[in-house]
Amino acid sequence: MKITPTAIADVLLIEPTVFGDARGFFFESFNQKAFAQATGLDVEFVQDNHSRSARGVLRGLHYQIEQPQGKLVRVVRGAVFDVAVDLRQASATFGQWVGAELSEDNHRQLWVPPGFAHGFLVTSESADFLYKTTDYYAPQFERCIAWDDPALAIAWPLAGQAPQVSAKDQTGVRLANAAPYPFGRIEPKGVA
Repeated sequence: MKITPTAIADVLLIEPTVFGDARGFFFESFNQKAFAQATGLDVEFVQDNHSRSARGVLRGLHYQIEQPQGKLVRVVRGAVFDVAVDLRQASATFGQWVGAELSEDNHRQLWVPPGFAHGFLVTSESADFLYKTTDYYAPQFERCIAWDDPALAIAWPLAGQAPQVSAKDQTGVRLANAAPYPFGRIEPKGVA
């Protein structure tokens, strides 16, 4: 497993060791002990989610103001451009974003810590997106930041096309009006 810190050091790009031959491939998509040793994080995942989306679908930027979720995300079919936005008000990188391509071919995963908004754009014909979370989904605490907020200036690879966005995501607020986390680092639930 290769761990690469992104421009926001707490967001980690994870590349598993893939064993492949003419028959196909094998890799461990998650191993608690190996994850803890490689990242220095001892997190407890409590929920797994799976979404399927068509090309041009943009989901996000979502976060929970209470019960913040750390997310370990990956793609098992297709490709997405995945984005994490730092909402930790006391953080030196508050309001900054990082993005990475996740695909069935590169097998990459992204660790999005609690305290970040998260979203992705499907860049393939369709994509199956999987993510593990460190806390349960709590719709009463869910918030959404506008995917096209000029203050964030996220470089979504839209190729001149408007994304397909849900009605809920169309009501996302600008970062200036969003409820940030009033602290710096947030330890995931279950950290030892």
